[in-house]
Amino acid sequence: MILRKYMSLIGIGSAKIDLQLPQKDYKAGETVKGRFIIEGGTIEQQLNRIECDLIRIDRLLKSEKVIGSATVLTSTIVAAEEKSERDFIFKLPKDLPSSTETVLYQFKTRLTFNEGVESKDQDVITVC
Repeated sequence: MILRKYMSLIGIGSAKIDLQLPQKDYKAGETVKGRFIIEGGTIEQQLNRIECDLIRIDRLLKSEKVIGSATVLTSTIVAAEEKSERDFIFKLPKDLPSSTETVLYQFKTRLTFNEGVESKDQDVITVC
């Protein structure tokens, strides 16, 4: 048991998060609705927060910019191998420029625990 705890502190066997979206294409001003899927690891862990940032990536300028963020503060215990879901809602800005070959948008999600390594997920969307 102690070995599993220390392994989860370095990210081996810790809980994971996955943002699941029903589609990949959205219009500026549209509300993005999806689900956070949280899967428990090998031991019980205390969840502190879920953070999800919409990032604008410019491949030409090699830059990233945070467009907006959604944060869920919690003190939930994620049991070992437990699977849970939480709603995700994010309103895209009305003036958000469309995606191009060099400009893309990505939701970067982080699951932060009381102890242990953050779990991360990335989901690319297209803004039409």
